Amino acid sequence: MDFTFTQEQEQVRETVRRFAAAEITPIAKHHDDAETFPRDMFRKWGDLGLLGVRYPAADGGSGMDKISDCIVREELSYASQAFASTWSAHTHLGIWPIWKAGTQAQKDKYLGPAFAGTKVSAFGLSEPGGGSNIRALTTKAEKTDGGWRISGAKTYITNSPFADFMLLAARTSPELKPHAISLFIVDLPNPAVVIHRLEKEGIRASETGLIHIDGLELPNEALLGHETGTYPIIMDSLSENRVGVAANCIGMARAAHDAAIDYARERVIAGKRLGEYQAIAHKLADIATDIEAARWLVYHGAWLVDQGKLTTPMAAKVKLFASEVAVRASEQAIRILGGAGIMRDYPVGRIHRDALVYVIGEGTSEVQRNMIARDLKL
Repeated sequence: MDFTFTQEQEQVRETVRRFAAAEITPIAKHHDDAETFPRDMFRKWGDLGLLGVRYPAADGGSGMDKISDCIVREELSYASQAFASTWSAHTHLGIWPIWKAGTQAQKDKYLGPAFAGTKVSAFGLSEPGGGSNIRALTTKAEKTDGGWRISGAKTYITNSPFADFMLLAARTSPELKPHAISLFIVDLPNPAVVIHRLEKEGIRASETGLIHIDGLELPNEALLGHETGTYPIIMDSLSENRVGVAANCIGMARAAHDAAIDYARERVIAGKRLGEYQAIAHKLADIATDIEAARWLVYHGAWLVDQGKLTTPMAAKVKLFASEVAVRASEQAIRILGGAGIMRDYPVGRIHRDALVYVIGEGTSEVQRNMIARDLKL
């Protein structure tokens, strides 16, 4: 068993860490307050090869492994989870199904611009009335002579307010079964797709939309892989992304912990530094232990992806634990800072709001527990 990162993986970490410190950290609070995302960041990510980390060089990607993908996520999230969320929605959810199941023509059209950051993607899955039950989605795709006609609604769709294309999940037959759900590639803007920008409490700089689709006409070529019933591709994408999101959570937890340590070293109360009080030192020790446990669970999950051995229950365990750690770490950081913890001059409040998103998004903690419990065959 080898628990060390390779030299190449450490170089990836250092590159992303330097980039994030120079390009993201100085503007993270501004964009959080303004609830906007700087679109030119995609070009910068593309220039560094960060948008194609997960994909083979033969397909135009950077040819790295899932462990490297998780390193990128961790370091981006350390600087800003809103920026990392925007990156993730594009480079994984919005691209991975095309790479995995698209026709060569679809790959040629979308992957190159997506890796370069000249076109941005979104993933249209969640619906206003569906919650976490993907199989119950109601967006309907009806066959026409020349292709498909789609109507329905999607909500909480990251990147949709400025995306150039979107993977859209729709029901291609009425049965409430997996084979009835398919993915379509939709170029944006489109007059039949109306996107309302949503205001949020967490990951505020990551732009999110509510989408109404009324009579969207698409050609046959827009159907992913020219095949209906691509629900397994959706599930595979979500399982792998749960490991990735868990790496994001490590970054948030680390950022909150480091902010609390810095404050505990500098703040003096009754002649003693805050960190010299045992109650505070124990809180910081507990957070450090949680983060270390989460780190190795996440990178074991990434290793399983690279070995082709990741299971749905394992992905659920990774995401459940890491997301709960991020929430605990950021909450304890606020408590350690006390009154300063709820001031916007300090980052811990923003980190906590962002962390709360991930005990809900990408499958709630309750859904993760359901998947783990099913595997126990109770």
